[in-house]
Amino acid sequence: MCGIVGAVAERNVTPILIEGLQRLEYRGYDSAGVALVQADGEVQRRREVGKVVNLSNNLDAEPLTGGLGIAHTRWATHGSVQQTNTHPHMSGNDLALVHNGIIENYITLREELQSQGYVFASDTDSEVIVHLIHNCLGEGGLLHAVRRAVKRLDGAYAIAVCWADEPDRIVAARSGCPLVVGKGIGENFLASDVLALKAVTDRFIFLEEGDLVDLRRDRIDIWSIDNEAVLRADVRIEMAKDDFDKGNFRHYMQKEIFAQPQVLKETMEGRIGKQTVLEEAFGVGAKDIFDRTQAITIVACGTSYYAASVARYWIEDLVGIPCQVEIASEFRYRKCAVLPNTLFVTITQSGETADTLAALRIAKEIGYFATLTICNVPTSSTVRESDLAVMLQVGTEVGVASTKAFTAQLINLLLLTLLLSRRHGSGDDQEAKIVAGLRALPDAIDSVLALDGAIAELSKQFIEKHHALFLGRGSLYPVALEGALKLKEISYIHAEGYAAGELKHGPLALVDDDMPVIAVAPNDDLLEKLRSNLQEVKARGGELFVFADSDSAFKTEPGVTVLHVPKIDPILAPIAYVVPLQLLAYHVAVHKGTDVDQPRNLAKSVTVE
Repeated sequence: MCGIVGAVAERNVTPILIEGLQRLEYRGYDSAGVALVQADGEVQRRREVGKVVNLSNNLDAEPLTGGLGIAHTRWATHGSVQQTNTHPHMSGNDLALVHNGIIENYITLREELQSQGYVFASDTDSEVIVHLIHNCLGEGGLLHAVRRAVKRLDGAYAIAVCWADEPDRIVAARSGCPLVVGKGIGENFLASDVLALKAVTDRFIFLEEGDLVDLRRDRIDIWSIDNEAVLRADVRIEMAKDDFDKGNFRHYMQKEIFAQPQVLKETMEGRIGKQTVLEEAFGVGAKDIFDRTQAITIVACGTSYYAASVARYWIEDLVGIPCQVEIASEFRYRKCAVLPNTLFVTITQSGETADTLAALRIAKEIGYFATLTICNVPTSSTVRESDLAVMLQVGTEVGVASTKAFTAQLINLLLLTLLLSRRHGSGDDQEAKIVAGLRALPDAIDSVLALDGAIAELSKQFIEKHHALFLGRGSLYPVALEGALKLKEISYIHAEGYAAGELKHGPLALVDDDMPVIAVAPNDDLLEKLRSNLQEVKARGGELFVFADSDSAFKTEPGVTVLHVPKIDPILAPIAYVVPLQLLAYHVAVHKGTDVDQPRNLAKSVTVE
């Protein structure tokens, strides 16, 4: 969502701030701005609605330089998308602030500050913070003012503040939103994401909940939530060089779809042997935890939730223990009955998803005996706060619509399933068979990707459609849900995923020539049931698009378009069959001319409620 960049150096930091914002574009945003401390005792800012390039062009036309500055990409929560709501926000001409998060008591604070004479220029909750800090300025300077102000904030925040009267420091704080310090030589940096600082440092300090930091060129001072000076370890992170290089691909999403064969190899590397899953891959203590596990609760949001929903079929089929799957934003606000020896699993690409992180913290309080996270960022909050963590190892996923992270999540959930199944009598032969299938899976995905041209041609039939229905049965039902999500995320076509057996319970009423029906039909035990469901669609004049196993006897005929997917073990079918749905969504979006990598109103990482 929103992104923060800050820098204090002897050199001009404007290029550093702009490049940092560009590296944060993948998170999703609608406007961008910078503020720099000037030698004349003022803070100057520039703000633009739209892409970071608009801000960059503004600065090219009228350069703004300085050795200390803060910058921001905004994803609107309070207040519409317009320049007055764009960060940085200011109090007077000398105090500027950028903020990620949501302040829940901002109305009360706003009314109080207005009664004291403060005039608000925006509709945001963020502007409250900068005026509150200004109101707290006194003998203790900026650091003391920020410390006093944040004590009055209810909600989630990561903030960075600069003041012309103290032109050598940025003061920052976090509670509920990520913030990281980048260490340089004679210069230091701040950002909401390490990727923002890739060009200037590889050494980082990850701030913890409640931390307050005083950032200067030659020193970094950090205080804990208890106002005690603390030392936080710095970590060296080497980042892949090609994540932000599209190569020959038109979009990051396209690149990430086609990267999946290699990505799946990398996420399985070191985790499977010739015939078995290697337990050590899940970390020290995994064996003891899995030995105790008698039930599982999986909590996630969005695409990760659909991955969890697939895993429920696997776990209850292969392991035979109860598996509960919850949407994080619902789990955290309801009373939950916890079975003895239940393992709590979170799935989050970023590791900072607000609802998922909150659910994890609740789970640790209400009786789950252990926690495990499946994540892509080893330095994230969920990793640090979970008993066990397994990394996706997919590199940075730049496209907002998740593709490679989803298939990697499924791989790791299947590995977890196999480790648990050993303890519940599934047998070595079954594990060996599935491991063999996993080894062959990258080649199978390559074969699916060979359908790209045919799917691109097929996708033209969706350009004028306003609705779509995705159908699946069994473990392919969550894949249908994911396919629908992809289509609506990037093409803005209204799409729904349904269990095919539910057609007669409502959705069949919607079938007409404006609602194509897309079905995933592997050759499994439910194929004949699905075939009957599709006949119900055909009989009512619906237009069918079927992705089917080559042995399933589906064939193209009037009103029915069939593309054959290579034969694959039914257990692995969800991983293979989601790929053509990703391609379909991608090509429809390209034909419709939408912003594929940064779809409207969406963010890559949802770090606020």
